[in-house]
Amino acid sequence: MTAAASAVLAVALAVSSYAMIGVLGRALLTTIDDSIRQRARSTVSLADAGRLPDELSSPDGVLLQVVDATGRITHATAGTDRLVPLLDARQRATAIRRGEARFVDGRPYGIPHVLRVRVLSADGGRAVIAARSFSEVQTSIATAGHVLLVGTPLLLVLLAGASWLIIGRTLRPIAALRRGADEITDTARSRRLPVPEARDEVHSLATTLNDMLARLEKADNRQRALVSDAAHELRSPLASIRLQLEVALGHPEGQEWRETAEGVLEDTMRLSRLAEDLLALARLDERGGALARREPVELDRLVPQSVERYGEAVTVDLTAGPGGEAITVTGDALALGRVLVNLVDNALRYASAPVAVELRAEGADAVLTVTDDGPGIPEPDRERVFDRFTRLDSARSRDEGGAGLGLAIVRETVHAHGGAVHLEDASPGLRAVVRLPLS
Repeated sequence: MTAAASAVLAVALAVSSYAMIGVLGRALLTTIDDSIRQRARSTVSLADAGRLPDELSSPDGVLLQVVDATGRITHATAGTDRLVPLLDARQRATAIRRGEARFVDGRPYGIPHVLRVRVLSADGGRAVIAARSFSEVQTSIATAGHVLLVGTPLLLVLLAGASWLIIGRTLRPIAALRRGADEITDTARSRRLPVPEARDEVHSLATTLNDMLARLEKADNRQRALVSDAAHELRSPLASIRLQLEVALGHPEGQEWRETAEGVLEDTMRLSRLAEDLLALARLDERGGALARREPVELDRLVPQSVERYGEAVTVDLTAGPGGEAITVTGDALALGRVLVNLVDNALRYASAPVAVELRAEGADAVLTVTDDGPGIPEPDRERVFDRFTRLDSARSRDEGGAGLGLAIVRETVHAHGGAVHLEDASPGLRAVVRLPLS
């Protein structure tokens, strides 16, 4: 960055120096042209009025020659050739016609400088030649050039050093971020990058990266917890299967093989349900909350089909939409069916009377409720039960219950459909309320 900035600065300084020398030269040349033009005009005025002195004076260093129609010099300033005009007749005529100053080498006339010459015509065919040395301009330009030639590299070095220090100071926090990133490992408890004190872009970058690391750490902890909880849940049925088989093989003569097979089958079904729940959660996590498919789903047809297998254990109450239209949402029919089945299974685990399933349209939402008459859930625990592998007191249910993944699957699936789910008191019992946006 310093090299690039220095290169650009060097080009800019070179162009600026060249432009400054050019502007300075033109300004000085204009000053000389103005002075010789003014001096020539005043001399023409005196010549036309017949008041020319025998010896012309020029306090500003302008050389004057008054040439008559025959080419003879009649008046001149001191130090000026009185025999040979600075310009011959043809050159004088050309200069008068063009009305411009021109350069003339003064050495043939005993003047060791380049002259800037201007010619004006006067009455009687006379011409006034005004000239001034250009050496002062050359000297000024040369002096300015030497100053720039020495000063520009020094300025470039100074600015390059300043750029190096400023850029280095700016990038120092980035180097600290890099070192902090090198120190982060997958076994570190707290994986964070150092945040600089300055409230600048690097501070914002470090804060953003730390937020990202916090999300990754949260996801990693969640994944580790899922693996740990899944392993814990798998141990119980596997241990039960192993124990039953070891007992059966150790005492085959007194073993009821049908009873053993039924016990092993029950534990195998638990393993199967756990594997299905874990697979469903893994697919939800893999898609990042997105749906596998998005298509119109008629809930007033899906709900009866999903609970049909429960028979009289579940009652269904459907309220048609406005104008008798179907209650339709956009989403995945299989996933929504799984949501309803999980809620009904959870309700049946605690209910003594039939579970009530209701569906209605309410504003821009489809509202699906599943109500049971069980012991309910205390209000402080109604949000916690949606966490993975969360199970409350299993003694309230009539079986051993699931692995605590059903409600977690319900919430993540509903959120993927853009809806919301919560639990509320049914007095008695518990009601699960699912809201989904209508198509």
